Amino acid sequence: MITPIPSFLKTALLATALLSTGQVFAADDGIVVYNAQHESLTKAWVEGFTQETGIPVTIRNGDDTEMGNQIVQEGAASPADVFLTENSPAMVLVDNAGLFAPVAPTTLEQIDAAYRPAHGKWVGIAARSTVFVYNPSKLPEADLPKSLMELATPAWKGRWGASPAGADFQAIVAAVLELKGEAATLEWLKGMKTNFTAYRGNSSVLKAVNAGQIDSGVIYHYYSFGDQAKTGENSKDTQLHYFKHKDPGAFVSISGGGVLASSKHKEQAQALLKWITGKDGQEILKTGKSFEYAVGKNAQSNPKLVPLQQLDAPVVDASKLDSKKAVELMTQAGLL
Repeated sequence: MITPIPSFLKTALLATALLSTGQVFAADDGIVVYNAQHESLTKAWVEGFTQETGIPVTIRNGDDTEMGNQIVQEGAASPADVFLTENSPAMVLVDNAGLFAPVAPTTLEQIDAAYRPAHGKWVGIAARSTVFVYNPSKLPEADLPKSLMELATPAWKGRWGASPAGADFQAIVAAVLELKGEAATLEWLKGMKTNFTAYRGNSSVLKAVNAGQIDSGVIYHYYSFGDQAKTGENSKDTQLHYFKHKDPGAFVSISGGGVLASSKHKEQAQALLKWITGKDGQEILKTGKSFEYAVGKNAQSNPKLVPLQQLDAPVVDASKLDSKKAVELMTQAGLL
C-alpha cells in the first residue's frame, strides 16, 4: 500500500528542489498581483506559474490608471508584490514614484530590448498594435488615411470613433505626445474633438463600425481578432488598416510587469515575472485567446496576427510615455 504524501511535505520537497536550483522561496508565502491586464490572460499565467512552482498567487483586478494610482497612493505600504498592466503609461506612473525594484537581469534578458525600458525597473510582458478599423461598405480602401494625424483634418469630420476615456486610447495619445510634441498633440486632439464620435470601450467602437453606424475607428488589433475567434458578429463587416511607415498610428503599446520595492516576497515576485517572460508564459500568448503579441526573444505570436516585424512601428521609449500630460491635454481639448 502506498501512503499519499501529505501536502505540507510536498511543499517542503518543492522548496528543497527550488533551493537546489538557486531559487530561494519562502514556501508558505504567496504573492499579491495588482492586475490591469486582461483577467483571463493573467489567470492563465498565474495558473501555469503556480502549477510549476507551487507558489500561490492572489490577483486583484482593475484598470491601468486605477491600479497605478492606487499603488502610488499606497506607497511603501502597498500589499502588492507585482504590478501587471495592459499599457506602459501606468508602469511609468509607478516608476516615476520610485516604487519599483529592479527586474532580475535573467528576466530582462528574455525580452527583446525594443519591448522593455533600458533602466530595467520593469519589463514588457506582451504587446498590442494600434489599428484603424473600417467598414468597407462605408469607406473604400482607396480613401483610407495614410496617417493617424489626418483624422484631425476636416475631411474626417463625423467619420471615425474612439474611446478616449480608456487607458488604451490614452496610451496612443501619450505616444503621439512623445513622437510629435505637446503643441502638435494638442492641435491634433482639438481636431479630434471636432471630428470624432466618443464610445465607451474599444469593443463598442468595433461594434459601431461593423453595424455601419460610423465609417471607422481607432482601436487595438486584438479586439477584432478576439471577436473573429468567437462568432465574428461584431467584426464580420470590418477590415483592419495598419498605418505602418513608423506613423503614430502604428504605435505598439507594451504591456508591462514590475516588482514593487516594498514587496516582502521579492524572490517569489521576481520568479513570476521570469515565468511570464519565459518560454511557457510567452507560449500562452501564442496558443491562447488573448491575441496579444509575444515579446520574448525568439517567441512566436499567434499565427493569425500580422508579425510584429511587419508593423513598421515608430520607435517609442516606453519609459517616457507621459500619461499625466496626455490626460491633461485631452482634458484641455475637451475630450475628457
